Amino acid sequence: MCVGKKMANKAIVGEKVGMTQVWDEDNSVIPVTVLRIRPNRVVRVKTTERDGYSALQVTFGEKDEQKLTRPEAGHFASNGVDAGVKLVELRLDDVDGYEVGQELTVETLSE
Repeated sequence: MCVGKKMANKAIVGEKVGMTQVWDEDNSVIPVTVLRIRPNRVVRVKTTERDGYSALQVTFGEKDEQKLTRPEAGHFASNGVDAGVKLVELRLDDVDGYEVGQELTVETLSE
């Protein structure tokens, strides 16, 4: 448990597409990272009571079932969520209101 540290309230996972640059008002170049944000699906909700910390396991994209390892296939199947490209855990302060199978989009961050 993180004592004294504050975790995120909302988060989403994206893929790095590349880098580019933009110019500000002073005509200075600022390097920026380009991200592709696809809808994330909640695979598992971890709670402090059950798991000792609060987090969401999310996945995004689509992955062929035949390319999964048996443990991965079992994890997705037992939670009833379609397999995704990556499985990522996001530690959050509060996971109330999240459900397995829920889709998280960029709009979710602004709510």
